Amino acid sequence: MAKIAMLVGQEYEDSEVRVPLDRLREAGHEVVIVGVKAGEVLRGKKGEEEVTADRAIDEVQPREFAALVLPGGKSPAHLRLDARVVEFVKSFAATSKPIAAVCHGPQLLVEANALRGKNLTSWPEIREEMEKAGANWVDREVVEDGALITSRKPADLEAFSDALLARLEAPAKMKQEQRAQL
Repeated sequence: MAKIAMLVGQEYEDSEVRVPLDRLREAGHEVVIVGVKAGEVLRGKKGEEEVTADRAIDEVQPREFAALVLPGGKSPAHLRLDARVVEFVKSFAATSKPIAAVCHGPQLLVEANALRGKNLTSWPEIREEMEKAGANWVDREVVEDGALITSRKPADLEAFSDALLARLEAPAKMKQEQRAQL
Protein backbone atom coordinates (compact mmCIF):
# COMPACT_ATOMS: atom_id res chain seq x y z
CA MET A 1 0.00 0.00 0.00
CA ALA A 2 0.98 3.64 -0.37
CA LYS A 3 2.77 5.96 2.02
CA ILE A 4 0.89 9.26 2.31
CA ALA A 5 2.07 12.57 3.80
CA MET A 6 -0.55 14.60 5.66
CA LEU A 7 0.76 18.12 6.28
CA VAL A 8 -0.78 19.40 9.52
CA GLY A 9 -0.36 22.54 11.60
CA GLN A 10 -2.13 23.88 14.67
CA GLU A 11 -5.85 24.70 14.52
CA TYR A 12 -6.68 22.35 11.64
CA GLU A 13 -10.33 21.57 10.97
CA ASP A 14 -10.75 18.50 13.20
CA SER A 15 -12.78 16.34 10.80
CA GLU A 16 -10.57 17.25 7.82
CA VAL A 17 -7.73 15.36 9.46
CA ARG A 18 -9.73 12.61 11.15
CA VAL A 19 -11.92 11.44 8.25
CA PRO A 20 -9.23 11.11 5.53
CA LEU A 21 -6.72 9.77 8.08
CA ASP A 22 -9.10 7.01 9.18
CA ARG A 23 -10.24 6.20 5.63
CA LEU A 24 -6.67 5.95 4.33
CA ARG A 25 -5.52 3.78 7.23
CA GLU A 26 -8.61 1.54 6.94
CA ALA A 27 -7.66 0.98 3.29
CA GLY A 28 -4.20 -0.15 4.41
CA HIS A 29 -2.20 2.96 3.56
CA GLU A 30 0.51 4.34 5.81
CA VAL A 31 -0.21 7.96 6.73
CA VAL A 32 2.64 10.07 8.07
CA ILE A 33 1.63 13.23 9.92
CA VAL A 34 4.16 15.88 8.89
CA GLY A 35 4.43 19.00 11.01
CA VAL A 36 6.89 21.78 11.67
CA LYS A 37 8.43 19.77 14.55
CA ALA A 38 8.45 16.00 15.03
CA GLY A 39 6.64 14.95 18.19
CA GLU A 40 4.62 18.17 18.39
CA VAL A 41 1.02 17.68 19.51
CA LEU A 42 -1.25 19.34 16.96
CA ARG A 43 -4.73 20.33 18.08
CA GLY A 44 -7.83 20.84 15.99
CA LYS A 45 -9.50 24.23 16.12
CA LYS A 46 -12.65 22.74 17.68
CA GLY A 47 -10.65 20.89 20.34
CA GLU A 48 -12.12 17.55 19.28
CA GLU A 49 -8.95 16.05 17.81
CA GLU A 50 -5.25 15.84 18.58
CA VAL A 51 -2.58 14.24 16.43
CA THR A 52 1.16 14.10 16.92
CA ALA A 53 3.56 14.99 14.14
CA ASP A 54 5.38 11.80 13.16
CA ARG A 55 8.04 13.67 11.22
CA ALA A 56 9.27 17.25 10.91
CA ILE A 57 9.14 19.08 7.59
CA ASP A 58 12.97 19.07 7.56
CA GLU A 59 12.99 15.27 7.72
CA VAL A 60 10.85 14.48 4.69
CA GLN A 61 11.20 14.54 0.91
CA PRO A 62 8.41 14.31 -1.69
CA ARG A 63 10.01 11.18 -3.20
CA GLU A 64 9.09 9.24 -0.02
CA PHE A 65 5.36 9.61 -0.55
CA ALA A 66 2.74 8.54 -3.09
CA ALA A 67 0.39 11.43 -2.23
CA LEU A 68 0.03 14.55 -0.11
CA VAL A 69 -3.06 15.56 1.92
CA LEU A 70 -3.62 19.20 2.91
CA PRO A 71 -6.40 19.59 5.51
CA GLY A 72 -8.01 22.95 6.10
CA GLY A 73 -9.01 25.04 9.07
CA LYS A 74 -6.38 27.52 10.20
CA SER A 75 -3.55 25.03 9.68
CA PRO A 76 -2.72 26.20 6.12
CA ALA A 77 -2.60 29.85 7.21
CA HIS A 78 -0.02 28.96 9.87
CA LEU A 79 2.00 26.58 7.66
CA ARG A 80 2.18 28.91 4.65
CA LEU A 81 4.37 31.26 6.70
CA ASP A 82 7.11 28.61 6.89
CA ALA A 83 9.34 28.65 3.80
CA ARG A 84 10.32 24.99 4.37
CA VAL A 85 6.68 23.92 4.18
CA VAL A 86 6.08 25.97 1.05
CA GLU A 87 9.17 24.48 -0.62
CA PHE A 88 7.99 20.95 0.25
CA VAL A 89 4.56 21.60 -1.29
CA LYS A 90 6.16 23.21 -4.36
CA SER A 91 8.51 20.24 -4.80
CA PHE A 92 5.65 17.80 -4.30
CA ALA A 93 3.53 19.57 -6.92
CA ALA A 94 6.40 19.20 -9.39
CA THR A 95 6.24 15.39 -9.05
CA SER A 96 2.70 15.13 -10.48
CA LYS A 97 1.74 12.79 -7.62
CA PRO A 98 -1.74 13.30 -6.15
CA ILE A 99 -2.29 16.28 -3.86
CA ALA A 100 -5.62 16.28 -2.04
CA ALA A 101 -6.57 19.62 -0.47
CA VAL A 102 -9.80 20.42 1.35
CA CYS A 103 -11.36 23.66 2.60
CA HIS A 104 -8.49 26.13 3.26
CA GLY A 105 -5.86 23.52 2.25
CA PRO A 106 -5.38 25.09 -1.22
CA GLN A 107 -3.84 28.14 0.47
CA LEU A 108 -0.62 26.13 0.62
CA LEU A 109 -0.89 25.56 -3.13
CA VAL A 110 -1.22 29.32 -3.63
CA GLU A 111 2.05 29.85 -1.77
CA ALA A 112 3.68 27.08 -3.81
CA ASN A 113 2.52 28.74 -7.04
CA ALA A 114 0.84 25.49 -8.11
CA LEU A 115 -2.66 26.62 -9.18
CA ARG A 116 -2.31 28.50 -12.46
CA GLY A 117 -4.72 27.09 -15.02
CA LYS A 118 -6.12 24.44 -12.67
CA ASN A 119 -9.77 23.74 -11.93
CA LEU A 120 -10.41 23.41 -8.21
CA THR A 121 -12.68 24.12 -5.30
CA SER A 122 -12.16 25.26 -1.73
CA TRP A 123 -13.97 26.92 1.13
CA PRO A 124 -15.83 29.78 -0.59
CA GLU A 125 -14.13 32.39 1.61
CA ILE A 126 -10.81 31.83 -0.21
CA ARG A 127 -12.26 31.68 -3.72
CA GLU A 128 -10.89 35.10 -4.67
CA GLU A 129 -7.42 34.14 -3.44
CA MET A 130 -7.53 30.98 -5.57
CA GLU A 131 -8.66 32.91 -8.65
CA LYS A 132 -5.94 35.54 -8.17
CA ALA A 133 -3.46 32.65 -8.12
CA GLY A 134 -4.72 31.63 -11.57
CA ALA A 135 -7.17 28.89 -10.64
CA ASN A 136 -10.60 28.31 -12.14
CA TRP A 137 -12.77 27.97 -9.00
CA VAL A 138 -15.76 25.61 -9.21
CA ASP A 139 -18.45 25.08 -6.56
CA ARG A 140 -18.62 21.27 -6.42
CA GLU A 141 -18.17 18.59 -3.79
CA VAL A 142 -14.99 17.28 -5.43
CA VAL A 143 -12.97 18.71 -8.30
CA GLU A 144 -10.14 16.74 -9.89
CA ASP A 145 -7.66 18.31 -12.29
CA GLY A 146 -4.48 16.47 -13.09
CA ALA A 147 -2.83 15.57 -9.80
CA LEU A 148 -5.08 17.87 -7.76
CA ILE A 149 -8.11 16.65 -5.82
CA THR A 150 -9.98 19.40 -3.98
CA SER A 151 -13.12 19.70 -1.86
CA ARG A 152 -14.95 22.55 -0.16
CA LYS A 153 -15.84 21.60 3.41
CA PRO A 154 -16.29 18.88 6.04
CA ALA A 155 -19.60 17.78 4.48
CA ASP A 156 -17.60 16.79 1.37
CA LEU A 157 -15.10 14.57 3.21
CA GLU A 158 -16.54 11.20 2.21
CA ALA A 159 -16.47 12.11 -1.50
CA PHE A 160 -13.03 13.70 -1.03
CA SER A 161 -11.68 10.55 0.62
CA ASP A 162 -13.29 8.33 -2.05
CA ALA A 163 -11.61 10.35 -4.81
CA LEU A 164 -8.20 10.11 -3.14
CA LEU A 165 -8.56 6.38 -2.51
CA ALA A 166 -9.61 5.81 -6.14
CA ARG A 167 -6.55 7.73 -7.33
CA LEU A 168 -4.26 5.66 -5.09
CA GLU A 169 -5.81 2.40 -6.31
CA ALA A 170 -5.52 3.29 -10.00
CA PRO A 171 -1.77 2.52 -10.37
CA ALA A 172 -2.20 -0.84 -8.60
CA LYS A 173 -5.09 -1.78 -10.90
CA MET A 174 -3.05 -0.81 -13.97
CA LYS A 175 -0.17 -3.04 -12.83
CA GLN A 176 -2.57 -5.95 -12.24
CA GLU A 177 -4.06 -5.50 -15.71
CA GLN A 178 -0.61 -5.35 -17.30
CA ARG A 179 0.46 -8.55 -15.52
CA ALA A 180 -2.76 -10.27 -16.62
CA GLN A 181 -1.99 -9.41 -20.25
CA LEU A 182 1.47 -11.05 -20.12
